[in-house]
Amino acid sequence: MADYDRRGGGGGGRGGGGGGYNRKRRYRDDNEDDNHYRGNNSRRRYDAPPHVRLRKQLIAIAENPMIERHDEISQIANLFTDNWDDDVLLRGNFTDLVLQLCVEQPLKTPFLAGVLMVVNTNKPEAMDLLLEKAARLIEDKLREGGWRDVKLYLKLVGCLQGVLEGEGVFGVLGELFERAVGLQTASSEDTIGTEIVKIILLTLPYVMAAGSPEQVQQEWQQKAADLLENTAIIASEPHPLQAVIEPYHPEAGEENPAQSQSLISLLQAQLQAEAAQGWALSCLPRPWQFPVGEVETVAKLASAKKHVLPNIVIPKTVVRGPRPLFPEVYISVYGQQEVESVPPPTSLASSLIRDALLDTINVLHFNRNATARQLIEVDCYFAPRTFALRGTPFDRLRDIEKPKSTWKPEDVAVDAVFTQLFLLPNPEHKLVYYHSVLTEACKLAPAAIAPSLGRAIRYLYRNAPRMDLELAYRFMDWFSHHLSNFGFTWKWTEWVDDVELSGLHPRKAFIVGSIDKEIRLSFAQRIKNTLPEPYQKLIGPEKEKDVPDFKFANDDTPFAAEGREIAALLKRKAPDEEIDAVIQRIQSQAIDRDLDALVASTDVFVTCVLYVGSKSLSHVLAAIERTKDRLADAGAASDASRTQIIEAVMAYWSVHPGVALSIVEKLLNYSILTPLTVINWALNVQAGKTRGEALAWAHMYELVFNTVIKVTGRVRQLVVKASQPDEMVDDETRDNEVRNMRELFGAIEDSLGAWAGGTKDEMLESNARGEEDGLVRRWGTRWLRVFKRRQAIEEAFLVEAVRERERREEVRKEWEVVERQRREERERKEAEEKERNGANGAEEEKKENGVEGEVDIIEQ
Repeated sequence: MADYDRRGGGGGGRGGGGGGYNRKRRYRDDNEDDNHYRGNNSRRRYDAPPHVRLRKQLIAIAENPMIERHDEISQIANLFTDNWDDDVLLRGNFTDLVLQLCVEQPLKTPFLAGVLMVVNTNKPEAMDLLLEKAARLIEDKLREGGWRDVKLYLKLVGCLQGVLEGEGVFGVLGELFERAVGLQTASSEDTIGTEIVKIILLTLPYVMAAGSPEQVQQEWQQKAADLLENTAIIASEPHPLQAVIEPYHPEAGEENPAQSQSLISLLQAQLQAEAAQGWALSCLPRPWQFPVGEVETVAKLASAKKHVLPNIVIPKTVVRGPRPLFPEVYISVYGQQEVESVPPPTSLASSLIRDALLDTINVLHFNRNATARQLIEVDCYFAPRTFALRGTPFDRLRDIEKPKSTWKPEDVAVDAVFTQLFLLPNPEHKLVYYHSVLTEACKLAPAAIAPSLGRAIRYLYRNAPRMDLELAYRFMDWFSHHLSNFGFTWKWTEWVDDVELSGLHPRKAFIVGSIDKEIRLSFAQRIKNTLPEPYQKLIGPEKEKDVPDFKFANDDTPFAAEGREIAALLKRKAPDEEIDAVIQRIQSQAIDRDLDALVASTDVFVTCVLYVGSKSLSHVLAAIERTKDRLADAGAASDASRTQIIEAVMAYWSVHPGVALSIVEKLLNYSILTPLTVINWALNVQAGKTRGEALAWAHMYELVFNTVIKVTGRVRQLVVKASQPDEMVDDETRDNEVRNMRELFGAIEDSLGAWAGGTKDEMLESNARGEEDGLVRRWGTRWLRVFKRRQAIEEAFLVEAVRERERREEVRKEWEVVERQRREERERKEAEEKERNGANGAEEEKKENGVEGEVDIIEQ
């Protein structure tokens, strides 16, 4: 019976026929069956290969706060050294993974260095292999201009300074400084030299933390002092571009929320203060320093082999690289608090912690969830007691007694993200990426992150009037987007008094703009339900309509009958001849009424196109696609008709400006509108009609800013394409685009300069409005600052593009010489080795022949 059951003889299974389901099972023997029925059903364990286990443990290093760091490091190091001889994959994978992790997850670099130091006690050849690979990678990144990767590799090698012979990393830092001095001497506006000095200053603390107190005091302290004395030459000088990236611009008599400082000058001062305290570096972890109880490991680490850092060739000519370089300023959204919840700018910890977090954010951009998790767990990656306990309420911080830390890890993480969100002139990635990181962090730890975000929002709102206008609109975009991810809930009652302010007041403009953006992300009725009663009037009944009213439905509107007729023709896709007949009638009537015939017919036709496509954005884009030739002809007819096109679009969708902006962008793509037309309409026509109040409208700024970005993006695309050796770009096309860009910036400066100076005709003709005119001038000044910065950046880009192409060519030639010298050196060594092996073989053969001769003699 048992045999029958095993064969699955009863019942038809998936095997077909009479086989049954269990037909192809691997059967246990009788003893295994007995064990199973006695309850011992444990499965055979599968141990992954050593290189797989090592990879898993390395990637997860320092993530679990419940595991002692020295135990984790010893376990990983022992797994590697124990399998060194058996697993060939292990050797290469280990060094490659360490070098990859120090770039992708820079918070873990000191712990990776700890593993390497323990490995060095048993397998010093592994350290030689890693140092050689690291040196070659640093050379590659220096040649390419990958400055962040250079910094991160140097950070790892700096943590290994304790096992390096001679000067070690100090020699590399000194040579880098020589390049920086040369660049700064050649041009005070150079940004590469500033970046190099920043790398030196951020690497030095890790070098000093790597040694014992005796090493620091006896060997390295003077070298560090000499280096700091040299870097002070560059770090103390303000960069010419720093003035255009200031985040706050208070009016006379207003308090500056934060006196911004250059990042490298701040770093310089922090490091000098740290040097005066004997390089305590209390925030940095030192996982290579084992507890006294680990006697054997401590002894091995003290007597471990020292290594020579392979020669790193630093090109005499260095390039900027793929990422634009600009001076940076220190900002924080947690200033002016009664208790310090983030490291103060006087502390070196503020720069070191933020630098590691920013690298993590920008490198891990492909996985926002992993980024958010590492930000939340930031306290795992620094020395114990650097931070207060996670989740400590802000009100409880004042109860913490010194010397315990009051730094909230959540505040530090949020502060770092806002630093990138408010980075001028541009952050490294799209703004929505930084939005998503904050959203993920809030979802992972809502109880801890939400209060931190709340305090940041209040700080930014208080300082919105003094904030750079571009940053104020970035704040508005993030705020509305963030609320959309959490049910649009916010404590609006805190700002209820500001609802009664003038529409020109920056705080009232922020409220109105944020609500409008929320409606874009949802619908008016839902947003209205989330707002307190005083805010209800900001959402009029017209905003609750999905489709705007068709003005030609009213017989009192001029050309109403013709408008309805054209709309009907467009709906049934009538031939152009029928539409032409109606347009000619409109033009005839316009002439009779002493109106511009082209403007009148353009207004009717464009409004009808918008009405026909009003069902959705895709519908209106399809309607424009069908009529683009006629629209292009209307736009080409005169400046007035071109202006009327954008006037009709913005008027029809006035209550839903987000839709209007999308349509204008489409019209720009088709060249139906020109960028200059958009700028003229926004800054002269519309702003003039409203006596400057339009400058406070968020969608008006968005319209102008997006148009400028479109134009400058086109110029950059052509310039970058022209710099590629295998690309052909017509010089005339490129020069025309550059000329158009400069003309656009000139028009913007003329218009905004008049608003900022109070010389605009509409301001001179109107009755004195006192405070309101002052606010208009302030808006004009804020707008002007944004677009002057944009112009300065684009002009610098054009100059730098030519220099960069020349520098890359010089680096290529220089590196060909280095490669040739290295190749010749390898060939010489191989020849010597071959000759040595040949001589040794001849000697061995001679000895063998001698022995054979002696044997023959003895035998004879």
